[in-house]
Amino acid sequence: MKSRLKKWTDDYGLFVLVVVLLISIWEWVVRNGLIPSFILPSPSSIWKSLLENRQLLLEQHLPATLNEVLLGFVLSLIGGVIFGVGMHFSRALEKVLYPFLVISQTVPLIAISPIFIMWFGYSIWSKIAVTILTAFFPIVVSAYDGLKAGGTEYRELLLTMGANRWQIFKKIQVPLALPTFFSGLKMSVVYCVVGATIGEWLGASEGLGYFSRRMSGNLQADAVFAAIFLLSLLGIILFLLIGFIEKQLLKNKVR
Repeated sequence: MKSRLKKWTDDYGLFVLVVVLLISIWEWVVRNGLIPSFILPSPSSIWKSLLENRQLLLEQHLPATLNEVLLGFVLSLIGGVIFGVGMHFSRALEKVLYPFLVISQTVPLIAISPIFIMWFGYSIWSKIAVTILTAFFPIVVSAYDGLKAGGTEYRELLLTMGANRWQIFKKIQVPLALPTFFSGLKMSVVYCVVGATIGEWLGASEGLGYFSRRMSGNLQADAVFAAIFLLSLLGIILFLLIGFIEKQLLKNKVR
């Protein structure tokens, strides 16, 4: 237990110290009027707003955003793996799809989000469509690049032993692609939070993005920052969850 605590302190002690220092400076600057509180509220006022609105935030808006993020991520994961594996096995499919994937990332979300609202209305699917647009690309690319870069020497060894393409894919390419693939997943799950928030900003009746937009219209900066805090916390938790799954899976693979 002591060794774990010492390791955690060595790894993250400096980070925690810097965070505490920054929050203290932030609080001091706002309390002394160097920055108006309606522009940048103090951490204590943000915390107070979070407590005052906790029922509304935690029971209505956070679950709505989490639902959009998870649905968008799962659909992006399924589609991304299918497209990444498909491009790995088919050169023709790669030449057709890859340019479209790149083009999809050049379109500003703010510009295309109203189109999704026109197609899907103000339902959850317009937000999920925005989420998929942000999250799909890193999953496809990480899956494809991971499979493409996997173990030439091992591949040649298995070929000399009579292995077919599927056996090489399953035994060599998939395990070696996992670190790259999980890097894409960690990026993707954070992008999902961003995409869902943008979708809610442009048209929604619930969600943390909708709540922050409504509060900004009422000039309640502390409530806006409370919603931003929850969005950031959600992204961090999902990122750490993917990292934990990666660690456990790769540990089992090594064994």
